[in-house]
Amino acid sequence: MKAIRPFGLRRGLRKLGPGLITGAADDDPSGIATYSQAGAQFGFSMLWTVVFTLPLMIAIQIVSARIGHVTRRGLAANIRAGFPRWVLLAVVGLLLVANTLNLAADIAAMAEALRLLVGGSAHVYAVTFGLLCLVLQVFLPYQTYVRWLKWLTLALLSYVAVVFTVHLDWWTVARQIVRPPLALGHDVLLMVVAVFGTTISPYLFFWQAAQEMEDASGQPPQTRQDVRRHLRRIKIDTSIGMVFSNLIAFFIILSTAATLHAAGITDVQTSAQAAEALRPVAGPFTFMLFSLGIIGTGLLAVPVLAGSAGYAVAEAAGWSGSLSARLDKGEGRGFYGVIATATVGGVLLCFTSMDPVRALFWSAVINGVIAVPIMAVMMLLAAQPSTMGPHVIGPRLRVLGWIATVAMALTVGAMLATL
Repeated sequence: MKAIRPFGLRRGLRKLGPGLITGAADDDPSGIATYSQAGAQFGFSMLWTVVFTLPLMIAIQIVSARIGHVTRRGLAANIRAGFPRWVLLAVVGLLLVANTLNLAADIAAMAEALRLLVGGSAHVYAVTFGLLCLVLQVFLPYQTYVRWLKWLTLALLSYVAVVFTVHLDWWTVARQIVRPPLALGHDVLLMVVAVFGTTISPYLFFWQAAQEMEDASGQPPQTRQDVRRHLRRIKIDTSIGMVFSNLIAFFIILSTAATLHAAGITDVQTSAQAAEALRPVAGPFTFMLFSLGIIGTGLLAVPVLAGSAGYAVAEAAGWSGSLSARLDKGEGRGFYGVIATATVGGVLLCFTSMDPVRALFWSAVINGVIAVPIMAVMMLLAAQPSTMGPHVIGPRLRVLGWIATVAMALTVGAMLATL
């Protein structure tokens, strides 16, 4: 009999990386705020949105990952090579603005969650979180840094635990997923747009493509068979990451629907506000789990937001940029400079009179607007033999990718129509 190989599960987990981290980073504090508001305002009737977006999210993230691995260049570098310069500058500029606003909202949410847990100054915590994320990105070796990011994804399981602290009628939940009792109107449409925009965000495309580029850059030239094996790994890794992401989003909507909506608390604008509202409704344990989840996923999402901005700007400018670069050896100064600027900019915005809800809204608008052309560009690049060689995407991925692009375009149109 063939001996069973030990630690098979551990080996399998080690193969998970860019897809898992990207999926987990999608559930950042601003995303938690959106999902919490969806559950509090509309109850179980918004659960269908995360089910519907799952296959579309998987497809478009696989496309971005394949481009990064096959071309060994990030998205901005590929756009720079194949499109006019004004397209590149417009996309990267908007991405930088949206990421900085998102960073500010996430850091503020983390600081407020910690203040709710232990007291103290939210401003001090905002500076601490910003500096911690920046120092880890700049000085921690890339492979070690990625391993720590993978462990931080476990913080999101706190939202699964929240569900099991409350009583649920699972038959009602299933019925409202299949047939949501919604009357199509202004508020419903805005919430659907918000969930779609939170789920499919441009910074995730740039980050995952860059991470696949990082992994491929350290490998020797590959045969066609080697590339196909890695593309299968990308498919599995990305699918697991996106399922994990949408499952957590599902549980956030579910938990807030079962607690806040059921208690008549329907106006929740931030993730920290959702945590505070849970304390009298579901008890201190649920409140603590929710708050710790905000902090954990923020520590995961802030480096992804800043890193994706760094990759995009460095590639657009033609700089050498990589998380593997050693600053003490004079490598990647421009790249790390962008990461530092975006992170510090996000921290500084926490000290202004900026309305965090307005910041989230406008970052969602910008993300939604630039997602459509980026997705279209990605689909064109992934289908071109001149870019992908013999590894162009197949018919199934092409159909799903274009459906995702059209769906996102419709949500952007709806968003602009309801401004």
